[in-house]
Formats: sequence, structure tokens, C-alpha cells
Amino acid sequence: MRTIYAVTHPEATHHIERVVGGWHDSQLTPAGHSAAASIAQALRAQIPDGADVELFSSDLQRTRQTAEKVAELFGVTPILDRRLREKSYGKAEGRPQEWLDQRFIPPPAAGERLEHDEGVEGAETKAALAQRIFAAMHEILQRPCEHQIIVTHGGSLTFVVASWIKMPITTVGHAFFEG
Repeated sequence: MRTIYAVTHPEATHHIERVVGGWHDSQLTPAGHSAAASIAQALRAQIPDGADVELFSSDLQRTRQTAEKVAELFGVTPILDRRLREKSYGKAEGRPQEWLDQRFIPPPAAGERLEHDEGVEGAETKAALAQRIFAAMHEILQRPCEHQIIVTHGGSLTFVVASWIKMPITTVGHAFFEG
């Protein structure tokens, strides 16, 4: 039996600064650090003492800081994987959210959504995001560990869950899972 715990990082500086996150390497706020400690405590309460635990995290600072709080309580070292990062927003990274909002072209309500160009130079498509997260999850799920904790981002969570439940990658264009 395997249990997967999918965790998204709590409040980070890009949230309060109202700038685009993505690959912008923001860090947790004081409230985010406190929430990360609470997340770690909640996981510790769920996972039996002595159980085999692996911890995977995006390599960006905000997820790494969240994973470090968890790692402290379990005595494990986080395995950092850049494939668990948030969607890259290209030129929008670190810019005001309004800048992205003015340029963003939403995907169509029906039809092809994974390869849709959102109108921002250098931005990753949902297809590219899904493919890299599915690849990371495939490797994680091949490991025989009983309890696996995955620390990722709000936008990436959909693809972590979709991969975990074996949703075909071609069907995730309309999927959205919130943490």
C-alpha cells in the first residue's frame, strides 16, 4: 500500500507583491513559514512513526523551504526535482500580475487547450508543463516507498494529481485540482 501526500507551498512573497510566480524564485513569507510548519505537523500526525517516507520537492525556493520544514520532522532529505516546478510564464516572470493579465489569451472553452499559446513570449504551454510533471511522477511512482510526500505549486498540483490517478495526459486540458 502506498500513500501520496501532495502539498502546495503556502504564502510566498510573489503572492503579497502581486507579481507573477511561475519560475520567479520567490520565498515564503513569515506567514508562509508558519503555515509550512503547520503542514509538516499535520503530515507528522498522519504518517506513523517509523514508516518509510520519501520527500520530493520542486527546486524553487518557496517549495524547498516548505519541504525543509517537513524534512525536519521526518529526518529525511528532500529530493529536489525541477520538473515539479510551476508553469513557466516566460517574459512575465516576476512582473506585476496586471502585466500578465493584459497580455494573457485564455484557452478556448472547447477543443485543443494543451498546446494553446497564451500570448506571452517564452511561456510554457500546458502540454509542456503536463509532460514534465507526468515524467517526474512516473519516476516517483516507480519507487517502492510506502509514504511519499510531494511539495509543488498550486498550478502544478493539477498535473501531479492527474498523473497519480493515471489520467491520460491528452485529457488534462480541462482538468483543475485545487489544494
